[in-house]
Amino acid sequence: MLKIGEFSKLSRVSVRMLRHYDEIGLLKPAVTDPFTDYRYYREDQLPTVCRITALRDLGFSLADTARILAVYDDREQLERYFAARQAELEALLADTAHKLTLLDTARKRLRKEENMNYNVTLKTIPERYAATVHAVIPRYEQEGMIWSTLVAETAPLGLVEADPCLCAVTFLDGEYKEQDVEMLAWKTVKGSYPDTEHVQFRTLPEVTVASCTFRGSYDQISEVYAAIVSWIEANGYESAGPMFNIYHVSPHETQNPEEFVTEACYPVRKM
Repeated sequence: MLKIGEFSKLSRVSVRMLRHYDEIGLLKPAVTDPFTDYRYYREDQLPTVCRITALRDLGFSLADTARILAVYDDREQLERYFAARQAELEALLADTAHKLTLLDTARKRLRKEENMNYNVTLKTIPERYAATVHAVIPRYEQEGMIWSTLVAETAPLGLVEADPCLCAVTFLDGEYKEQDVEMLAWKTVKGSYPDTEHVQFRTLPEVTVASCTFRGSYDQISEVYAAIVSWIEANGYESAGPMFNIYHVSPHETQNPEEFVTEACYPVRKM
């Protein structure tokens, strides 16, 4: 028999932790003296405490460790526990990698744009004839679904693009939505064309907007919107309709986010 201090040295587990294992029933001493309350362990309990340490190093909770020890000799059940833990760690790794990427992007933008201000201007976009698609899509990131529909259904029509050709999306919801996003995609064209199943050709009205054109990835869009809203409030204007983004250089033209050129537009009127 080994006293708890000797067992602690051999197992490299503190006496405090061994007492805790005893209290929760994870590893009971072989003998506990009823008069002195001294704990004694057998040498053959050393492999068990080593298993406990190994499982804790893998990130298993004490409750899971107890369950795994109960089936440790069942290789199939043990494999299931290990596979589940591997899946958890891989998900954590992916989430951490995503956060690190966002952090790196934020730091680069901070260095690059430390002294940069978003310039907001007031402009009037004239009346324009456009091919439009009004749809509800699962998420903002799937905006490409609308453009695919527009391109596919107008391909046989031989559209003549306006000069300049504006490609934009108007966000019709009154709030940010995590799913079922309502949008109107539009592309300005010259001529006259018949409507298709999902594409409607119509004249969009003249609109006065607070506009901000920026270069780079869409990650900065919230900062751009904040700058526009501040400008609107500071200059005595108010919102006069749903906002829209005009894509001057989009993923259709380049796969490099740093080359994107986007114009955020808020319809406004003087208060």
